[in-house]
Amino acid sequence: MAGAMDWGDLRIFLNVARAGSLTEAARTLRLDPATLSRRIKRLEREAGAALFLKSPQGYALTGAGQGLLPHAEGMEAQARAGTAALTGTERLAGRVRVGAPDGIGTHVLPRVCTALRAAHPELRFDIVALPRLLDLSRREADLAITISAPVSGRLVVRRICDYGLGLAAHRDWLARHGPVTRDSLREADRVGYIPDMIFDPELDHLAELGLGAPDIASNSANLQWALIRAGAGVGVVHDFMRPEAPELVPVLPETARLSRSFHLVRHADADGAPFGAVADLLAEGIRAEIAQLEASAAVRDRDAQA
Repeated sequence: MAGAMDWGDLRIFLNVARAGSLTEAARTLRLDPATLSRRIKRLEREAGAALFLKSPQGYALTGAGQGLLPHAEGMEAQARAGTAALTGTERLAGRVRVGAPDGIGTHVLPRVCTALRAAHPELRFDIVALPRLLDLSRREADLAITISAPVSGRLVVRRICDYGLGLAAHRDWLARHGPVTRDSLREADRVGYIPDMIFDPELDHLAELGLGAPDIASNSANLQWALIRAGAGVGVVHDFMRPEAPELVPVLPETARLSRSFHLVRHADADGAPFGAVADLLAEGIRAEIAQLEASAAVRDRDAQA
């Protein structure tokens, strides 16, 4: 489907998908929003389906849009490779500071950034893994990985991927406390975020699951993970963390599940080399790494049930 489509239209589609806003994409592309709207409508006619859901909050991809996204990104990669071959800019160089929540910063970025440096040895990374939001306008980071998509500021935002989370506990804790039910869970020792230090509402996991305040809490996803591994109780664990902790067992996996999304954000002015190209490669690497880790966790779960 994507092969017959105009690359210019697909480029607009990618920018709108990443920014989540026609206005922000128009600013990045230096085109007027009316032109972008017209080109998106033309692309939707060619696709035979709506690609975006329009709302006061912005533009969100439909199922058809999600299906088109990897094809458009593939064409973008081919276009970038062709340009690099002609201009001799295949190699990226420079220092890029990446801000991220401590969970993805510890469990996903190491392999992704190591692979990028293997391909581009002159690239340098500063990884700032903190349990808080970083301010790109103050240049605390060049690129930031966030859970909620920012809605203000001169920022370019792209959705990277969804990721899964679920309740888990150490197998020894489960052996001591017996089978966990929805009713007994409310009386169990719970691990979670310190309520008044939750920096993003998407992190209020226990409240969303109807479990109330934690008994032992931290402002760090990594410390919560360590507490659960130490047998402190039951808490929410990212699926991409679980392959490193085979002693953790999912709790109520059919009902106590959550889904979130990671977004990659950069300041609108940080669009030149190496930031634009690194942002694309970083998003692709994170997406692939999370998919691989989550698949590994799913295989282990199936083996445990067999």
